[in-house]
Amino acid sequence: MTVVAAAAYPALIGVLLVAMAGKARNVRGFAAIVDGYRILPGRLATPAAIAVLAAEATAAVLLIPPGTRRWGATLAAALFAAFLVAMVSVLRRDLRVDCGCFGSAKRSNPVSRRTVARAGLLLLLAVMTVAVPPAGFSVTHLGLSGLYLCLLVAISRFRRRPVPPESPPPAGLRPGARFRVATTPAPLTGDTRPTLYALISPSCGTCTAMLRAFAAARAKARVVMVSAAEERPVREHLAAHGVADLPLVIDPDVYEANDIAWPPFAVITDAEGTVLAAGGTDTPQRLDTLLSRVTSYRGRVSPGAPA
Repeated sequence: MTVVAAAAYPALIGVLLVAMAGKARNVRGFAAIVDGYRILPGRLATPAAIAVLAAEATAAVLLIPPGTRRWGATLAAALFAAFLVAMVSVLRRDLRVDCGCFGSAKRSNPVSRRTVARAGLLLLLAVMTVAVPPAGFSVTHLGLSGLYLCLLVAISRFRRRPVPPESPPPAGLRPGARFRVATTPAPLTGDTRPTLYALISPSCGTCTAMLRAFAAARAKARVVMVSAAEERPVREHLAAHGVADLPLVIDPDVYEANDIAWPPFAVITDAEGTVLAAGGTDTPQRLDTLLSRVTSYRGRVSPGAPA
């Protein structure tokens, strides 16, 4: 039994390094996911994301030498316990949030019982490593760690539903149509870029996770937030997540008028309100894809002004 428990540390090192590398590739995207959990104030999302990266790297390094292995396993156990609590909290509040386990992935990987089970197994492996005396590396450890990793992969793939392809926009929002919205904020002088209308709801966890991605899109377009909720709670929500400086339009009829099912949704128009691209934006990658489509209609807008 001691050998089985002592062999967990190589698997933990591999998982921590892969997870850290995935998050480090897009720290801003990972911070947006942390923000979407709606556990910490929005201003703490980026520091928390950086702290997780540092903790994962530190735990992985400490797990390597036998002399510091228990310290590394203790830190890893604390991380996995925090992840587990956060995921259970998301499920209990019925939020749809990307787990962020391995960073801002290209495909949506929402928190589910599957991700909770995976975090639980990782926590068990970390506790096992703390509980046994550290031992030097052996081939037996490597083989058993391989089995642990296979089990983690099996949990990840268990009953995993394929991510549905992005649905085409409603007929009323196809390129060339007119976007119907209550108010069209006047563009800044000299800003000839297209306008990105980001439809969000304060009660939508995925919308919250996307706020920073919408704010970052200002490098490519003029961003206007749109909501059907009451103005005051929406403004408070945006302020709590550090994006209060974005223009806001309140339009209770925006979803019905444009046949939009639910947020987050984005509509990109030219200066006259003609749709250039539109679609659901539940991940930063889908938002980037939507923005890239505008180049297909470059003739309708002037070249983008510098951000």
